Amino acid sequence: MAQQTWTFDAPTGTYKNHALSKTLYESAIAKCITMDYVKPVSGFGKKSGESVTLVRTSNIIEPSNGRLVETERIPEYAWALTTKVITVTEFGGSVPFTNLSNLLSEFNIEDPIQMALREQMALVMDTTAMSAFKTAKVKYAITGLTTSTVTTNGVFGATSTANMNVFHAEEIRDLMFDTYFIPPWEGGDYIGIFRTRGIRGIKRDPTWEEWHKYTDPSAKYNGEVGRIEGIRFIECNHANALGNVGTGSVLGEGVVFGADAVVMAEAMTPELRAKQPEDYGRDLGVAWLGVFEFGIIWDTANAGEARIVHVGSL
Repeated sequence: MAQQTWTFDAPTGTYKNHALSKTLYESAIAKCITMDYVKPVSGFGKKSGESVTLVRTSNIIEPSNGRLVETERIPEYAWALTTKVITVTEFGGSVPFTNLSNLLSEFNIEDPIQMALREQMALVMDTTAMSAFKTAKVKYAITGLTTSTVTTNGVFGATSTANMNVFHAEEIRDLMFDTYFIPPWEGGDYIGIFRTRGIRGIKRDPTWEEWHKYTDPSAKYNGEVGRIEGIRFIECNHANALGNVGTGSVLGEGVVFGADAVVMAEAMTPELRAKQPEDYGRDLGVAWLGVFEFGIIWDTANAGEARIVHVGSL
């Protein structure tokens, strides 16, 4: 059966068949969580063209004094609309197999192939969605236990030399709330998605351990960081989505964001499709296919517009 790859049980000599178990054991994949924090673009779908234009409103400046003088006209302020275009793309993957391999196999190979393709689809969408989050203009590099470099041009300004801790969680929260006026995610919290190493950096911080002795003693037992300074931390182990970066891969990369961060434009919902049989039904296959794209809504670092802080390194 050419479509399957078998490994030998001995390097040389005579080979023999062994009985197969009745259970087909599947390998595990990374946890996919980013899609939970992506909103669809309303009003876009099939027959809507290859792109969608997001319309964004600008703020009106706050005057130093809003009082009026009886004999003077009311001040006029500029207000503008800006746009962001998201162009959809085809995504997909397939696994071919033959009718003969399915006919002679101990297992129904189409079912595990479909499961593997669904998992691949989830991983691809998770990585692509996180790539959109990481296009944020506000970059936060950790240069020490209590020092950092913040840039606003979409490029990190330094190589990170330390991992996440409670101090940096506090700094990021204050930056988002006090400098950029980022509205929180649903429920009143910001969301922080970090690679496992970044989460571990917080849990190893004595400040975090001391705090949780009284507020949530089970947090360490459950392996959870929980909520710190209005940021709800979520662990990611998907290496293609978030990496270990900085000097000696010291930092677990992450993003912290509020409302209206990333959207998904979807012309065709990803789905599984069976290949049209060829060669009189001998050549078969299954694929997943979708037409979509992810995009950051506010690709600026202006106060009131930025929604995401990307924590990473040069």
